[in-house]
Amino acid sequence: MHGGTVTPPIRVLLVDDHQLLTQALAGLLSREPDMKVVGIAGSVGEAKAAAHEPLDVVLMDYRLPDGTGADATRAIKARWPSVKVVMLTAITDDQTVLDSIQAGADGYLTKDRASEEVVDAVRAAHDGEILLPRAVVFEIAQRVAAARRRGNTKSSMEQLTPREIEVLKALAEGLSSKEICDRLYIAPNTLRTHVQNIMSKLRVHSKLEAVAFALRHRLVDLSKTRYA
Repeated sequence: MHGGTVTPPIRVLLVDDHQLLTQALAGLLSREPDMKVVGIAGSVGEAKAAAHEPLDVVLMDYRLPDGTGADATRAIKARWPSVKVVMLTAITDDQTVLDSIQAGADGYLTKDRASEEVVDAVRAAHDGEILLPRAVVFEIAQRVAAARRRGNTKSSMEQLTPREIEVLKALAEGLSSKEICDRLYIAPNTLRTHVQNIMSKLRVHSKLEAVAFALRHRLVDLSKTRYA
């Protein structure tokens, strides 16, 4: 509650064809007073149908009976650009990671840690934090290294201001929004503006995709990253 007003709960959609998993996660999230599971989908088609209602966070499996989580992510992001999509998967191979990032995924949560971390992951995603296992960082860097040879990305870099490059480096290091604000002595609203400008200039669809760009162009040493 802020200033006498009630903060609406975080609206969560679960997308996975394993019913036992979705029921377990729904049970965990439903116990939280600041969260509401608004739907459970077992396919891309069901996810698209469920996305007719407003959403805040989607926990998305990658392998679905009628397509991939990347397909569903693109459709949901097209309807609700501000929704946060966390890939909930046991798959972390490089092609899956790249496909998910390009679809606009905002983070990853591996299924073996889902029951322990799902509540914190939903809140972090809703707050705009990047959820990215360290192993995936290295896979991103390896997978997209070849992209340096494709297209004129130098012009994109040149469009960034020195402050925007500082923000991008901090994101790539895995700093939280609060830590970035503390480091750069800026307000949260200012940080959000910088991030929006970075995404617009780089023509990317999520902070995670911006991080991939930073890693691809070696703006930060991988040894400095702080992802879990």
